[in-house]
This record gives sequence, structure tokens and C-alpha cells, in this order.
Amino acid sequence: MEPVFPFDLALPGRGEGLLAEALHRQLRAAILDGRLAAGTQLPATRPAATALGVSRNTVAGVYDLLVAEGYIAARRGAKATVTALPRRPRPAAARRMSGDAPLNPAWRTPFLGFQPAGDPQGPSFRIGIPDCRHFPHETWRRLTGRALRALSRRPFSYAPTQGLPELREAIARHVAFARAVACRPDDVIVTSGAQQAFDLLARALVTPGKTTVAVEEPGYPPMRAAFAAAGARLVPVPVDHEGLCVERLPDAARIVVVSPSHQSPTGVALTLRRRSELLEFAHRRGAAVIEDDYDGEFRFGGRPLDALQTLDRDARVFYVGTFSKSLFPALRKGFVVAPAWARVALVTVKHCADSHSDAITQSVLAAFIRDGHLARHLRRMTAIYAGRRAVLLEGLEQELASWLAPIPSEAGMHLSARVFRRTGAAQLIAVARRCAPGVASHDDYAMEAGCAPALTFGYGVIDEKEIRPALIRLRQELLAGFS
Repeated sequence: MEPVFPFDLALPGRGEGLLAEALHRQLRAAILDGRLAAGTQLPATRPAATALGVSRNTVAGVYDLLVAEGYIAARRGAKATVTALPRRPRPAAARRMSGDAPLNPAWRTPFLGFQPAGDPQGPSFRIGIPDCRHFPHETWRRLTGRALRALSRRPFSYAPTQGLPELREAIARHVAFARAVACRPDDVIVTSGAQQAFDLLARALVTPGKTTVAVEEPGYPPMRAAFAAAGARLVPVPVDHEGLCVERLPDAARIVVVSPSHQSPTGVALTLRRRSELLEFAHRRGAAVIEDDYDGEFRFGGRPLDALQTLDRDARVFYVGTFSKSLFPALRKGFVVAPAWARVALVTVKHCADSHSDAITQSVLAAFIRDGHLARHLRRMTAIYAGRRAVLLEGLEQELASWLAPIPSEAGMHLSARVFRRTGAAQLIAVARRCAPGVASHDDYAMEAGCAPALTFGYGVIDEKEIRPALIRLRQELLAGFS
């Protein structure tokens, strides 16, 4: 039988139901995109039903719905006719957004286009991902069961916007012990990862079009994105072997964002002299400092330098932490230790953006910290990461000393190495990406061109036995390509 419509219709089988819904959806789409033009007569219900293999009542019901919606018009004794509707040209599949589209210009900025891949498959030098194979899954499951039983004894109500009191107390004790951060539970605001912490701080502290924010160059792109989206004027400030070059901070800066314990991505630590100079700058200029301590809990050297928040005497430092690196990314738990003067505003912003973080994982995490499981897990993972870091350093020095120089670093889950010569650096980086999957170039983290060429190797998801062979492959490729 000849088709009754000038296009194919894909209808579910008789036993699958939803025939009328599928027919209605496809006919309406054909009218909207012009395949059924205005004035087109639709086939009568009987021949349409016969051709489609459905009941006449199904077709009649769909026609009645289209009439009610205004897509077709029906007159007694005549076929239903497609009505005239305003037409929009059908966009091409790859059509680009026009320049006048209602999109925040910040999201068109090239240096905000940092899009890391998903979790690596197999051994990888990808940075920022912890090894979850050694996580105490059974302990976490037991604590989750306990939390669910506790929640079943009281209503499933909204949790406090600032975070569960027991988790804020556990975090305050943990950062006091691990990083000498002096705070009370009331100073802690629980967030959905560090990224939400940056977003809340940007919304609360930035006046769009006016506030100047100094950021590290190279630095962490998602953090920059939060401040750019809030309307801040971003000013990149270079990083050297002592960390952020404080003397290069612009006088207009009212916010300085820094990762002093383990700079992202270079890995250097901000020296005590620079820490003092930064706090003095903030005091003199009335600026706020945001301290990103994303993986400083993993230490391989001597006693760590005091956190900026610990040294702060003017209540100008916001300390941001996360459990994505110390535990696992899917947990989505971070926090801000905020000065008292900003706490109410931050909680208000948090309530507007996300009324509360989920209570179940907050309760589990609180027990995990309180019962000592986090401290034990950190000790275990620090030993594992220390072994991988040692193998990586040895491999860089023995296999790649002609091309790369490791940047001194005593913390975290990644290690950087500078490329000796700019000439041929792009080719070297391309070879490294191929031979050492997951390795990152510092260009990926820079706002401006001209960043000193360097590579960053993560050791969170690669075993010791897999590191050296990858570096040997890289050396062989470089010898072949640069000989």
C-alpha cells in the first residue's frame, strides 16, 4: 500500500503501547519543521489507520489532539488541514552559535574552555584523580548503612544549608590537625566539591565589571571560570620557583586566588617570605585571599609551611578544601573556612544556588572522619603515592634528563618538569601526550600565550611498575624524532 504521509513514521509494536503518543509526537514535529506545510490535507482517519496498522480510534484521537493544540483545522465533511504557523528555519546539525546569542560572553573566552576527559581507562598520568582501589569500601558501606538507619528514625527533611553540624565539626577538627587551620565548626561551610566553593565565593565577593581578581599563571582553569562567569576582571600573575610572584600583583586586585601548598599545575610551594608578603598586600589593599588547598594533605618532605589561613591576622583568607583528592571525586564534598564577616553572605548564596548538600553522604563522611578512617587512609595513600613519585623522579632523571628538568615539589599527586629548550617544545609535548597518556602541558592551564613549556605527570592512577616503561617509550620516541 502506498504511504499516506510523505515521510516514514516509526511506531512501536502493538504490544508496546504508546502508539498514540508516538504518532502525535511525530506528526507535530513534521508540522513544526515544515515537512507538513500549511494547507496540506491530512489523510482521512480510515485509510491512515489501515496504512499504519493501527485502529481508526487511535488516529482520530491524535487528530483531535492536534486540532485542540492548533496544529490542524478540521471541518465537517472535509479532510483535516495543517494550519499556518510561524516558521523558523531548521538549524544545520553543526551550525555555530551566532554572535548575538543570549550567552554570557565569559563562556566564549578561550582560556575557559578547559575540558578534562573522563576517568582514564587503564594506566594514565592524568592529574587530579586519586587511586580508589585502596579505598576502604567495606567501611564506607557499613557507615552508609548506619547513616541510612539513623535517617529512617527522623523525617527526610532538608539539611542545613551550611552543612550538617556533625560534618562541620569533623572538618574543623581535621583541618586543625592536618593543616593547623584554626577554625570552629561555625566557620565551615560544606559545599559540593571545591568548584562550588569557588562559585559561591565569586558570587559573594565579585561586583560584576568592577572587581579585579588576580590568579596564578598558569593556574587552575575551572576556578578562573567561576570568577569570570561572575563578571570579574581576571589578571594573570606569573608563578616562579617560589610560587606566586607577589610583587607582580596589580594594585587594583581585591581578590587573590592562590594554591600555596602545591601550586596547580607547577607543584611549587609558596615560600614563607611570599606568604608574608601576600598577607601584607591583602592588609594594605583591603583584598581577600582565597587559599586553594586541593591536595596538600599528601606530604613527602619535612613539616609543611603554615597555611595562609593560619598566618592570617586580619580575617582576609578563605580556606578552600576538598575530599575529591583525598577520598574520591564522586563524593562531591568540599568546604570553605570563611571569616565571620562573610559567613552569612556565603550561606545565603549557597541557599540560593543549592539549598543543601545531600544529608546521607554528609553523615557518612562525618563518621568516616570522626572515627579516624580518613587519617588512616591518608597515611596509607601517602606511602603509596610517595613510592610512585620516587619512581617518576628517578625515571625523569635517568631517561629524560636531556629534555626535562623536574620542578621541586614536596606534596600532592602530581609532579611537573620544565622543557629545557623552547625550540621544538611543541613537538616534544605532542610526543609526550602520545607516549605518556594523561600527561598535561602547562599551556593547557595558561590564560595567555608564551607560558614556559612544561609537562605535568600525575601519579594517582598509575602503578609504580607502569611508570618507567612509559618514560622509556617517551625517551625512545624523542631520540628518534630529535636525532
